[in-house]
Amino acid sequence: MEMILGGDESSDGKTREYVFTQADFERIRKLIYSHAGISLSVAKQNMVYSRLARRLRVNGLTSFHEYLNFLERGNPEEWEAFTNALTTNLTAFFREQHHFPILEKHIEKRKNHNKIQLWCSASSTGEEPYSMAMSMVQAFKTFSPPVHILATDLDTNVLAKAQLGIYSLDKLEKIPKEKLKQFFLKGKGGHAGTARVRPELRNMITFRQLNLLDESWPIRGPFDAIFCRNVMIYFDKPTQYKILKKFVPLLAPDGLLFAGHSESFQHAVDLFKLREKTVYELANKSR
Repeated sequence: MEMILGGDESSDGKTREYVFTQADFERIRKLIYSHAGISLSVAKQNMVYSRLARRLRVNGLTSFHEYLNFLERGNPEEWEAFTNALTTNLTAFFREQHHFPILEKHIEKRKNHNKIQLWCSASSTGEEPYSMAMSMVQAFKTFSPPVHILATDLDTNVLAKAQLGIYSLDKLEKIPKEKLKQFFLKGKGGHAGTARVRPELRNMITFRQLNLLDESWPIRGPFDAIFCRNVMIYFDKPTQYKILKKFVPLLAPDGLLFAGHSESFQHAVDLFKLREKTVYELANKSR
């Protein structure tokens, strides 16, 4: 007999709209891993149900089995919606704050370069690349520094929000008042309660959809720094290594790779070595 995840109830006892079997969940885990490299924990069953149940409603389907068959028939729009639903986009301005002074100091040493190239490889709703842009304004003491930031993400929904650069004021609470005045334009009238990043910051950034699991990336280096923070935790070690290996030729010989607070690349010491807390440099700079 096929095991049901809580029968017709979730783990908190609430009746579910759709039957969600163990086989459904395992099938979803395999699909998201093969498509996006994401290793879903067995503890994510309720999260998966609640996020994908919306897709069943949108498509007028009556079971997860029916939905997954529909998905596997190859509808590209639904694959995108499926992936977007299961990716987590937790972010904040100047998250892991210690990284930004390191970035500024690193770039200040390279001011004689004609163009500084930075890559934010998991930009989410834009807080990270805009934080990088603010740091570059501070490093060069101008709103038109010789800097280009490539900001990519798998999720097209969050990229659309990032391009707008509009945030509710509660998202900006932890930013010092002087930075708020310097980098944001407060919304008025119908836009009250929001703020938009200054257009100079927006002009510094190119937003583009990119799946880190794709065999080839349509981007060119060398990048002076790559931010890949709190992304690798969703991948298993072989997948992490594959991505890190592809970073190597895209990073300048003395470039830096910034990782998340809970990420360690000890399994890739032939590629990267730790320089300081969650900041890496190439293991072989003479490549």
